[in-house]
Formats: sequence, C-alpha cells, structure tokens
Amino acid sequence: MFMGIDPGKDKCGVAVLTSSGEVKYQRVVATAELDVVIKNLAAEFQIESVILGDGTTHKAAAAKVTAAGLSFQLLDEKHTTEEARRLYWKKNPPSGWRRLLPTSMQVPPEPVDAIVAEILVKRYLESES
Repeated sequence: MFMGIDPGKDKCGVAVLTSSGEVKYQRVVATAELDVVIKNLAAEFQIESVILGDGTTHKAAAAKVTAAGLSFQLLDEKHTTEEARRLYWKKNPPSGWRRLLPTSMQVPPEPVDAIVAEILVKRYLESES
C-alpha cells in the first residue's frame, strides 16, 4: 500500500492506493489533523511508502510522516491540479445544464486535493515499473 499526500497550508489531500493503483482511501483533511490521519492510516493499512508532493508545506508534512515512522518519496507536483480537475470530471460527469459547458471551463464544486494525492501515487507507481 502507498499513501499519497498533497500538502497544503490549510488542507491536505490524502489517498491510499494498492500497488496496482486501486484507491482504498481518499479524503481532504485539515493540515492540523494530518499527523493523526497519517498514524490512523498507517495502523489500518500496511503502508510501504508515502509519496509526498513537493508543494507548499511539504517540509512540515515530511516531518509528520517521519514522526509516524514511515519513509517517504518526494515527487514533483507540476500540473497535478489540472490533471486532478480532469479526473474529477471523468469520475463525476456534469449533469443538467452543466453538461453543456466544456469541463475545461468549469471548476469542480469541491477541493481536488485528494485526487492530486491519488495522481502522485500513480505517477510514482508508473515511474517504478
């Protein structure tokens, strides 16, 4: 199992995926609660490694990962937000009048940080194969 974390100032995206890319857990959590979330997920899943985005507050997030006794890999976050928006609309196609607008012109109605965490793990898994 691999945990992906998209660190942010106020909120973080967290996802747990299998080595085949199947999502087992995916949430946006408050940054202040990240250490508790990491410990709980480490207890629930056998986390092999944490894939940490190199964005905004990655140093603070790295300290929380290390404090939980987990190892991490730092990964470039370039273009992950745009990719997450596309994946959001693929998973949640617009309905009603929104389906008439191109999804590239729409903003998802909820944060996509957890999808970014998923993308980080998938990018890592692709680079390892």
